[in-house]
Amino acid sequence: MSVLQAYSSLSSSSPRATISHTLQLISGAPPIDPPSCKALIQLIIDDLQAVIIDGSPSRLIRDDALSALSAVKGLGKIPHGAQVLASVPNLKCLMMLAIKLETAPDASNEALKCVANTLLLSEPARTRLLSQEIDGGNICVDLLQKSATPENTFLSSRILFLCTASPQQSASFIESIVETKHTHFPGNGTILDVIAFKLDDLIASMKVGTKMSRDAMTDLLKLTFNLLVHYPKLAPSELQSPGIVCSPVDQKVMGDFWNSRLDGILPPLVRAFQTIPLSSPNPLTSPLTHIIHSLITIPVDASSRAVWFGGTCPHSHSTTPQPSPPESTTSSPTGSAHDNQSTPKEPKARHIERAISSVISAGRRSFCCSPRSDSPSAADCASRAYELLDMTLAHFLPGDIDPDDSAVRDLCKIDGDTSLDEILCPLVLLITRFCLGDDDAKTRIRQWLVPENLDRTHPLEKRADLLGRCLRLLASVYHSRLKDAMGEMLYAMCDSNASSLAGYFGYGNVAGFLYHKGVVSAPPVSAASGAPPTTASGLPINPITGTVEHPSETVDMTDEEKEHEAEKLFVLFDRLEKTGALPPSQNPYRKAFQEGKMG
Repeated sequence: MSVLQAYSSLSSSSPRATISHTLQLISGAPPIDPPSCKALIQLIIDDLQAVIIDGSPSRLIRDDALSALSAVKGLGKIPHGAQVLASVPNLKCLMMLAIKLETAPDASNEALKCVANTLLLSEPARTRLLSQEIDGGNICVDLLQKSATPENTFLSSRILFLCTASPQQSASFIESIVETKHTHFPGNGTILDVIAFKLDDLIASMKVGTKMSRDAMTDLLKLTFNLLVHYPKLAPSELQSPGIVCSPVDQKVMGDFWNSRLDGILPPLVRAFQTIPLSSPNPLTSPLTHIIHSLITIPVDASSRAVWFGGTCPHSHSTTPQPSPPESTTSSPTGSAHDNQSTPKEPKARHIERAISSVISAGRRSFCCSPRSDSPSAADCASRAYELLDMTLAHFLPGDIDPDDSAVRDLCKIDGDTSLDEILCPLVLLITRFCLGDDDAKTRIRQWLVPENLDRTHPLEKRADLLGRCLRLLASVYHSRLKDAMGEMLYAMCDSNASSLAGYFGYGNVAGFLYHKGVVSAPPVSAASGAPPTTASGLPINPITGTVEHPSETVDMTDEEKEHEAEKLFVLFDRLEKTGALPPSQNPYRKAFQEGKMG
């Protein structure tokens, strides 16, 4: 007998043990054919609707809700099963069950898991859930506000994250939840106040290792990111720089527009950025990466300086931040069927890549110096970001290893099927925004990376520290996005000035980056660039290498030796010309013959 036949044969008078056993069989059954799967899901949903919502006779009783919803969840993990659950009546039933079963938290959560799985597998279901007939989005906002455990927070956040992934489908809902105030919500009564409260709550839960706290924070931050990215495009918002050209809504780049309704989210995000327990040996893992994704959407300006950088005094520069050992943490299993399934990642990756492109195209913009703020605040985000960059690069690029070494790519795969581009670009972009948005942060970061007493007796690009790793990445072939982002970070750090960049790091190390900026030869060194012409001990710095310039030694050669060296150079240039590597017009020997300088 099939599981469909077994369930269909049950009635309200069947023994409770038989009903319980049948539901367990359904939960543990192998995949069944699509028609039977669809029919069985609908039968169970109809029975739950009858007994829990309508109060009418059914095969099931209220105590069967958890087992029945677990069976529905299992059947709905496959696309044709999700199609049944994605109908308006069934989505409405599941949301009502989540509310009606609040006194039985496990069963209520199972109903929400069914909804979350369905939204993941069926995009049309996301629009239907937000429809006026179901009003599932606002129900989940209330559930998020009332959530008492990380699992409650996780499920509400997951559903809201999926519903807000596309601004085209959820524009009015996003505007509504950001702008609507509720008297029973904390703070100003908006969704952002609820998120802020839950973030602080989850940080405390993570520190004591509460189950699912990391997963809950991750999905809460995904929801936060959606709101921060989409809302400024939907509502009238301010341009963040006069140099930005207005563009159609679908082309607006993340971070170029901001709406003051979102201001309240920065303090809790900064607290999370500063205090979240770090994983080891790679600190850039979820949910910290999602915190960074949200932070790079928020303006760095004079009005928010105290929140971003705490009590740091402009033009007062501390010593280089020393990375603190990360706390070893492990992610708790979520225990839900949809936890290991992929979630919509492309929109976020696309937004971040476009933001990096925006920074690249706007690299020459200058920002005014931020005034001093006496407002007390916690730690300095510039220092924290610098430490994270140092720790992460030290893990993936140990010693003086070449970034293009295959061992680096293998190490990235151990941490997940990813790349240095994906891992590090958002953090590098955040530091770049600090440099572009605040003069004091820019100066401090530069002094940490290239202090006045930097040892310049050895090649900078061969150093086994953060400076050496940053410079080696500028020559990377495999990590092209990170190479560009790193170049923009160093460029912003040097006042977006080519002469300053070459002066601090040596033209040879940044020539490739400057070439793509349109600077095809070494820029002139000037005092106005701010780059040091000498070391702290007064030794001259070679503008090409960035290292101490040693006096050239005279090499004594006989006429025969000079002629032999000239012949070798002639052969070399001739070979380069024949292979096409050197245009004839650039061959110095050919030019000398044509100009009659060689007899």
